[in-house]
Amino acid sequence: MTNIFIATFGVICVITTVITTPKVGVSQDELTEIEIAAKALEIYLQDKKDYDKYCPLRTWEQPSLDTYKETLKSYLPKDCKK
Repeated sequence: MTNIFIATFGVICVITTVITTPKVGVSQDELTEIEIAAKALEIYLQDKKDYDKYCPLRTWEQPSLDTYKETLKSYLPKDCKK
């Protein structure tokens, strides 16, 4: 149980760091693997949240997290975003 808590806390810290760190012309090539994974997870979860909120009746299969890691972009259909 303690290990899960520590791992969760670590992931939250990494995500918070990636989100709050100012991006000044940083390309994906300049990010570490952990930064790419954190950013991909952030986009993946945001897509899931936006889909559930804005267009749950529309059919959409969310790509795997690996797909998000490759491109670091949203795959949610444009008309599902507000």
